[in-house]
Amino acid sequence: MTSPIYALGVGCERGCAPDELLDLVNKVLQDAAVESSDLSGIHSIDLRWGEPAIVNVARKFNCPVRYFSASTLEEQTPNLLNPSNRVFALMGCHGVAEAAALAGVGPTGVLVVGKTKSAHATAALAATKR
Repeated sequence: MTSPIYALGVGCERGCAPDELLDLVNKVLQDAAVESSDLSGIHSIDLRWGEPAIVNVARKFNCPVRYFSASTLEEQTPNLLNPSNRVFALMGCHGVAEAAALAGVGPTGVLVVGKTKSAHATAALAATKR
């Protein structure tokens, strides 16, 4: 039996406190009973490239960060559990965290934990099999 590949998708407002996103990510991982060492990477929208909260999570978990364009994330809309017209108006795609997680694991990925929110951030977890 092969091990799942896990991808964490995150989104946040500009200037989100690093601890806020880290706490949210820890909650998502705990809810899924997934260890941070099982993550293949942290994924988000390219509009958040270099955002300190996202960089902090990647550093804490020793994971690479991969950023996707809004158009690439929009391709995941049919697979989202929580598509948002508000997010589309702001970012150009119907979801960041869920879509980025799905894009991170590839075409056979499924959401393990849907969009989970804090005051200024979102996180989701997707998985596929090796």
